[in-house]
Amino acid sequence: MLGGVRVIGLMSGTSADAVDAALVEWPDAPPARPFRLLARLEEPLPAELQQRIHRLAAGRVDGPQVLGELAVLDVELGERFAAAARAVAGRAGLALEEVDAVASHGQTVAHHPERRATLQIGDPSVIAERTGLRTVADFRARDVAAGGEGAPLAPYFHHAVLGVPGESRLVLNLGGIANVTWLPRGARAEDVVAFDVGPANALLDAVVQIRSGGAERCDRDGRRARAGRVDRERLAALLDDPFLRRPPPKSTGRERYGLREAEALLASWRGSEEDLLATLAAFSAEAVAAACRDFLGGVPERVLVGGGGVRNPALMGALEEALPALPLEPMDAAGVPADAAEAMAFSLLGRNALLGIPNHLPRTTGARGTRILGEIVPGAP
Repeated sequence: MLGGVRVIGLMSGTSADAVDAALVEWPDAPPARPFRLLARLEEPLPAELQQRIHRLAAGRVDGPQVLGELAVLDVELGERFAAAARAVAGRAGLALEEVDAVASHGQTVAHHPERRATLQIGDPSVIAERTGLRTVADFRARDVAAGGEGAPLAPYFHHAVLGVPGESRLVLNLGGIANVTWLPRGARAEDVVAFDVGPANALLDAVVQIRSGGAERCDRDGRRARAGRVDRERLAALLDDPFLRRPPPKSTGRERYGLREAEALLASWRGSEEDLLATLAAFSAEAVAAACRDFLGGVPERVLVGGGGVRNPALMGALEEALPALPLEPMDAAGVPADAAEAMAFSLLGRNALLGIPNHLPRTTGARGTRILGEIVPGAP
């Protein structure tokens, strides 16, 4: 492909509610710019499939069935990812033969970097068979093997695409988990600070799903949270969290802020659901504010926000209250659609894997040095 490498990036995050796909054309040399986003889409996952993923991740599958369910979900998600790859190529008006590769983050079902283990499912061999394309996957595993946390990995993309010489920026992703990337003016790779902060949508969504018996997946438009009042005493207790105090590099996920935590919160909660959701939105926002205060080493001139939390006015309002001096803008203002950023990030990581270019920031993950992350499954013969 003259002048560019076309890679479909696939991402399913902590919430496991959809597969995000982005088809990006990158330079066929180390710089990430200029790039072209050719198409993007979001393919929702059925509620029943989402619940199965959450049950597996929470250790709620009976012992005799757990390996079978893990194997079956690996294949089912591979089929879903492959379908999303075909769909996004079609949206771009391209035949799959005109695309160079697929890069799939997969669906995390276990993340225990303290035990040197992380597991993402969504079989890349299925993706390669269904699309005929080379498929890059299992990005986190190499970083963990090199002594890192395996996350966050998107900061490589943030630095490559959103860093600028004349402005200090904070990139804030509000997925199931909140993570930040600090980009000082003219930041070199070794100047970037990035880490997982704590929950963004994970606990909010889990509370709604538990209370509704699975009939609802999230607090749509933050309506319930906006109708509630923050319980300041409970908020203080939530913020007294060892993970929040731990210095980076650090990463977390649903194993810490997921179904079990939401069930424990509901079991001890005596107020309304609206008040609990308002308190959890404030918890997410205050955790971000504390991270900025304690670990950045500077004050950003601009905050670029992405992830599903951008669509939750309650969460965004809590952030504006927690960070009153910082202007919050969607990533779109810097040329990266907020709802496509993570899929675009893995598209870039996949391109680098194909070209033999390192594709993570060891300082942000704690790895011993730069590596080329991702295992490559060949495409059609």
